[in-house]
Amino acid sequence: MTRNQDSPDFLTATREFYDTVAEDYAEHFANPLADKPLERALLAAFAEQVGPGAAVADLGCGPGAVTGHLAALGLDAFGLDLSAAMLAVARRDHPGLRFEQGSMLDLPLPDGSLAGAVSWYSSIHTPDERLPDLFAELYRVLAPGGRLLLAFQTGTEPLRLEKPWGHPVALDFRRRRPEDMVRLLADAGFTPAFRTVREPDDTLGDGVARVAQAFLGVVRAP
Repeated sequence: MTRNQDSPDFLTATREFYDTVAEDYAEHFANPLADKPLERALLAAFAEQVGPGAAVADLGCGPGAVTGHLAALGLDAFGLDLSAAMLAVARRDHPGLRFEQGSMLDLPLPDGSLAGAVSWYSSIHTPDERLPDLFAELYRVLAPGGRLLLAFQTGTEPLRLEKPWGHPVALDFRRRRPEDMVRLLADAGFTPAFRTVREPDDTLGDGVARVAQAFLGVVRAP
């Protein structure tokens, strides 16, 4: 659990949202990497770059699908999430893996303890003004030369999602321009390695997916 007991409002809102929708979310996104060869290729490249058996964190892991995929690629992967309900699903569905509760803004990890970290659509609830704090914290826990892989939706206008699956909750999903994220990451001490944008995916047919998806790979300075 995060060491800051006075959680900012956005952390509280995010935790409550995912605690409420955890089971429905896990069922709807049971296999989020199915039919997504680009995403699987990027995760495979990340695994090769950090090396077999490397300690990596799936930050904002949700029900643990990406954590499980990273472990299957030969990494010493564990997941971290704000939501206790999401973590319960992750532990149930991936009983051999480690999952911890906590905030990406206050990671319960020693300095330089990770070879790699993945933020798979998990920075999207962090307000713009807190992104420098987030990237500074990710820099802190990565070893020199450590790799960070981020996925997020592109754009400038946030999405306000209300009453998902009929639940009485709402949350903002922030979309960002890749060039802005690259600049903030560079300010935190990361060196860009690649930038990939997948064009809008209409396969879900729900309107939410019809924005481009960005994937950034960066390296912590030696």
